[in-house]
Amino acid sequence: MTAAKAQLHLIHGASYTQREAAIAASLTLLAGNGAATDKNIVILEGLPEGQDILQATDLLHVNRIAPGCFCCIGNLSLRVSLNRALRQKPANIYLGIASDAHMDKLLLTLQDPAYINLLEINSTSTPYS
Repeated sequence: MTAAKAQLHLIHGASYTQREAAIAASLTLLAGNGAATDKNIVILEGLPEGQDILQATDLLHVNRIAPGCFCCIGNLSLRVSLNRALRQKPANIYLGIASDAHMDKLLLTLQDPAYINLLEINSTSTPYS
């Protein structure tokens, strides 16, 4: 029997706070749809602009990565964070990135053989403003 793939949600654009708010809203919808006991991971590029909206819990792991284009810095911080996230076998992973300027390179990384059997990219390039 194969393990279920983690659903990967890509959130980009707008401000850090708006991306974090969009992820919080999506998590609220998931909980309302009966997924309140699923483990979820959030990986946010950038640093908060004020009060954090998302708080870590037993079922929600929040990882904040210093600003910097993932592909331009060699994807190292993304790969480390993603590998750690996948070891926790989450139902959903939210990846909040500042810009879609290099989305094609990011998607290539996410479709790497190391991730192809572990991730289902089901929400791509959705800007929130």
